[in-house]
Amino acid sequence: MNNRTAPASPETYARVGGVLYLIIIVAGGFAELFARSRLIVSGDAAATAGKIMASESLWRSAFAAELVMLVCDVVVALILYVLLRPVDKNLALLAAFFRLMHVAIYGITGLTNVAVLVLLGGADYLTAFQPHQLQALAFLCLRMHGEGYDVALVFFGFHCLFLGYLIFRSGYFPRLLGILMIVASLSYLANSFAGILAPRFQAMLFPGILLPFFVAEVSLSLWLTVKGVDVAKWQERAGG
Repeated sequence: MNNRTAPASPETYARVGGVLYLIIIVAGGFAELFARSRLIVSGDAAATAGKIMASESLWRSAFAAELVMLVCDVVVALILYVLLRPVDKNLALLAAFFRLMHVAIYGITGLTNVAVLVLLGGADYLTAFQPHQLQALAFLCLRMHGEGYDVALVFFGFHCLFLGYLIFRSGYFPRLLGILMIVASLSYLANSFAGILAPRFQAMLFPGILLPFFVAEVSLSLWLTVKGVDVAKWQERAGG
């Protein structure tokens, strides 16, 4: 007796992937644009420390949202690999590896959010430091979070590049989605390398640099959720 269950259809993978991608976008937007941007005062360690400790629950919620985002990212990496391996299995696997590298680096970088709370938490062993020193160290952690974010997005940018190429060649996704993801990848890479090599130039690019990858990723997530994948063409490529 064969007890093996039938594998999920590409349509199911697409729908689940689309919903998870939307969760990633919402969670990431909440953490970075809603919570962190409200609590971090540029160039002012004392004011930033005061805002974070006054809204500690919001800060912790942002960290939790980032964890949800990264968990979803791992699943999406697998789903996109399954959907795109009929085009080029090795390239689809490489794209998944780049996304997982992004998750790993971002996850480690996220620990700086916890470090901020530890430094500002008022524990007895921290009395060896002056308050302004602790505030400066906490602000340094925030700076390291930003630097780590830029590094993580280098890997995500290459993921989007390969993803866009595979989507463009697939035949079962609109080519426009592939073009949008390639443009998004170039925006990610430009933003990250600008942050590493020329931070002032990166500041000039922001927030306009956000538009290409916002449009691309929202379009892809909505397409996966609403339209899914052309199953007949996917099966044709998979069978070939």
